[in-house]
Amino acid sequence: MARTAPTIVWFRQDLRVADNPALRWAAERNGAIIPLFIWWPREEGEWSVGRAGRWWLARSLACLDRRLRSLGTRLIVRKGPALKTLRALIEETRGAGVCWNVRYEPAARTRDAKVERALRGDGLQVATFNASLLFEPGTILSRAGRPFSVFTPFHKQCDAQDEPAPPDNAPARLARPRSWPTSLTPSVATGSGGKTKTPDFSETWTPGEDGAAAELERFIAYGLIDYPAHRDRPDLAGTSRLSPHLHWGEVGPRQIWHAVGDAAGALGKRASDGCTAYLRQLVWREFACHSLSHFPRTANEPLRAEFEQFPWRVDKKVQAAWQQGRTGYPLVDAGMRELARTGWMHNRVRMVVASFLVKDLLIPWQQGARWFWDNLVDADLANNTLGWQWAGGCGADAAPFFRIFNPVRQGQRFDPQGDYIRRFLPELADVPDRWIHAPFKAGPALLAETASKRARAYPPPIVDHGAARRRALEAFAVVRRAGRR
Repeated sequence: MARTAPTIVWFRQDLRVADNPALRWAAERNGAIIPLFIWWPREEGEWSVGRAGRWWLARSLACLDRRLRSLGTRLIVRKGPALKTLRALIEETRGAGVCWNVRYEPAARTRDAKVERALRGDGLQVATFNASLLFEPGTILSRAGRPFSVFTPFHKQCDAQDEPAPPDNAPARLARPRSWPTSLTPSVATGSGGKTKTPDFSETWTPGEDGAAAELERFIAYGLIDYPAHRDRPDLAGTSRLSPHLHWGEVGPRQIWHAVGDAAGALGKRASDGCTAYLRQLVWREFACHSLSHFPRTANEPLRAEFEQFPWRVDKKVQAAWQQGRTGYPLVDAGMRELARTGWMHNRVRMVVASFLVKDLLIPWQQGARWFWDNLVDADLANNTLGWQWAGGCGADAAPFFRIFNPVRQGQRFDPQGDYIRRFLPELADVPDRWIHAPFKAGPALLAETASKRARAYPPPIVDHGAARRRALEAFAVVRRAGRR
């Protein structure tokens, strides 16, 4: 059988070979495959990849290249505008088709639509696929045909759909072109190597498809059964830690869905509750992406318009204390130090630190969203947006604004012995359990007797939580009055 002209597979946030529908489509065309990654962050708009994300991306691309080489091909990495880069590579290789897996962020959707129209106008075959979601936006709607803004009915509608199709296996072999186009290395292309100042999270994470598979296997073996009880405990290894692998597409949601479901079936009743609880979180991720797709302005603006009138405050000094983990509230500070050290933060703690910034300090949620965006290895625009608008009480299915987390009580409940705090705030290692969540209540004499000099240097609270709560509720009253107009 004669081979067709080469097909370019444009990789983006789908950095895997298994269960990759664009790659499968290209392989079935019986021609050479040219895997391509294009680095041109200005096409991402104001939400181009942050510092932590660049660290992850460079390593994930290197892992993808090794995996592709094991299949007989390799990854081509280039810099430049997407359309210009694709056209140049098509001309070099005499390619006849281009395929990619869809992205749903507003800037990416606009760029992709422009690229698709232009390439089809050039007479090329273009194919696009869904590789990142269980259900595409627009397929989960209310009876009135409207997008959901509350999670529970969205979840019920997802439950009513057919089971997600089983994931596809990786191809056994991929055809290579007669000659290879030139390529940059991932670290040079993304600016995460050499003298560029980027963080290093190699002691915490293993980016790439193999790293994702190992993390999923670990979670199923050691975390699934106890997930309902442990998922809110930052002191325990109770979560899957798959969020960065999912964001970069090193594992797909169908792979996770079926792996967790199969494991629950094998483990029996002991794992059924864990399976249900975890898959619900996977659907929450879907809800975030659907919400951003339907309401693209929410990346920067509150979904609830009345929150445009919220009387935010600008205080760079207290915002810097929050960023540095120097607020005087141990759970908040431990979370921000975890973020700086690992590029990640436990979800329960994310909610607490977000509530503290938005409600205790009255700093706009957009400031927190941008800090997370630059410092999280799993920085995902849909999830980041939904999470911060949830904390601010202004988005889809948001927590009521008057629900203001008490950082001391949250620590006592979810980190009862203070193990998480001590892990990321070593200066408090000697503080007794009864004071670990509020060392400012212990008094200088007790701290002098029982704690180290470093503990005595730990800052006092930058704000009194009780007074801050009252101030936040007064500010919320402004929003309520605006909503009644």
